[in-house]
Order: sequence, then structure tokens, then C-alpha cells
Amino acid sequence: MSSSVILNIFRFIILLLLQVVVFSRLDLFGFLNPYPYILFILLYPVNGNKAGLLLSSFLLGITLDMFLNSGGSHAVACVVLAYLRPTFFKFSFGISYEYQTVKINDRLSPERFSFILISVVTHHLILYLLEVFRFSLILDVLLRTLLTTLFTLIICIIIIYLIKPGKQ
Repeated sequence: MSSSVILNIFRFIILLLLQVVVFSRLDLFGFLNPYPYILFILLYPVNGNKAGLLLSSFLLGITLDMFLNSGGSHAVACVVLAYLRPTFFKFSFGISYEYQTVKINDRLSPERFSFILISVVTHHLILYLLEVFRFSLILDVLLRTLLTTLFTLIICIIIIYLIKPGKQ
């Protein structure tokens, strides 16, 4: 196995454990939890196996659904995010994505920030729409999406800076 595969397996396990043990117990205002486990999907190599990303995103989401008893909403949100990830890359990075010179865990630039922001908003919007599943509560869904996105975005950026490889 290559070092990239081992790194992704390690990242999968660590982010899943952190989400279940630490972040699912954090409550901001009593109802908002951060979801930094989506960093696995965001940090997956650009030139990695697309089917492997979709499958591992499903496994990540369904495993989290089993721990949090959320009925599959995390699995759907993860698979949709993994499916739309190339589109978000093209939107945020433009021609750099075509040549696959993109690395998300480098220093934060406007392109990287926009990619992470669009991805987090999409994931959270799908997640909360599936959890609530009522059109009459759309304002609640939008408010939760906005606040949780801010909370998750801050934690994701902190985690990226903590795991960023040093200059060689």
C-alpha cells in the first residue's frame, strides 16, 4: 500500500473518532455541533480514486449515523459532498484544478477558503434539510446552517493548520 492510502485510512479513523468522542458532545447554544469530519472528504487527494472517495464518504457518513442515530442524513450529505467536490474545485481553483496542482492543506488562500466554505455550506444545508424535512422550518434550517458553518469552518481551519506538514 502506498503512503497516500495509509494516510487516508489514518485520517478517516482519527476524524471519525474525534467527531464521535469530542465534537458530537460540543453544543454551541444548546443545538449546534461542529462537523469537522468532512475534512476527510475535503483533504482527499485531487488525483485520488473517485469511486474510492464516494465509497469511503458513504462509509464515513453511515458510520457516523450509526453512532449518532441520525437515520442516514450524514451518509447522504457526505456522498453528495464527495460527488460535487470536483465541481467545487473547478469553481474555486479554475485552471489549477485541471492540472491537479491543488493542495488543500497548504497555507490558506482565498481559493482554498472559498472551496472549504462552499463545501461546508453544502454539506450542512443538505444535512439539516434531511434532519428537519419540513418546509415550514426553512428559516430554522438556514439559521442552523449559517451558525454551524461558521463553527465548523473555524475548527476545520484550526485542524488544517495543526496537521499542515512543515517546510522541508
